[in-house]
Amino acid sequence: MKIIAISGSLRAGSYNTALMREAVSIAPEGMTIIPETINGIPLYNTDEEKIAAPTKVAALKDLIASADGLLLFTPEYNNSLPGVFKNAIDWLSSPDADAHRVFRGRPTGILGASATGFGTINSQTAWLPVLRALQTNIFTRSRFLLSRAQHAFDPAGRLADEKARLQLLEYLEEFSRFVGTSAR
Repeated sequence: MKIIAISGSLRAGSYNTALMREAVSIAPEGMTIIPETINGIPLYNTDEEKIAAPTKVAALKDLIASADGLLLFTPEYNNSLPGVFKNAIDWLSSPDADAHRVFRGRPTGILGASATGFGTINSQTAWLPVLRALQTNIFTRSRFLLSRAQHAFDPAGRLADEKARLQLLEYLEEFSRFVGTSAR
């Protein structure tokens, strides 16, 4: 099972990118998680799209379209989803034919890490109407919200909080089952 994971942060020391790397390292048997970034995706502009999608966008569209599922690792900015991440999804979902090829029916999970006590609950909730509009198959059986992420990782960026690590593995196992039973 091939899963594409995208971190919605551009920050070098991003908790969400660290969380994504941890997911890659503990993926359950039979699941391969391929980490991706939104670095290099310009601001969405329909005029540019009419000429050609940026190389990074075109490659990411093909990668997601060839995958069994998609995991979004979302930060939370001002109690909502990050503009840079939404911008990337706007590129990936345009034109309409690509939106269907890339997203329609694709099993999609949302995870997040934040320095706040509430994790990324508002960001994850804000993604739901976007993912519904794209007709993804949203994984809602479980949530993964890492609160106070600044204390959860060791200096090397590994998830040192064993309880959180176990919860992440449980989330990935449930997502794996969800992908396995999803008809596309």
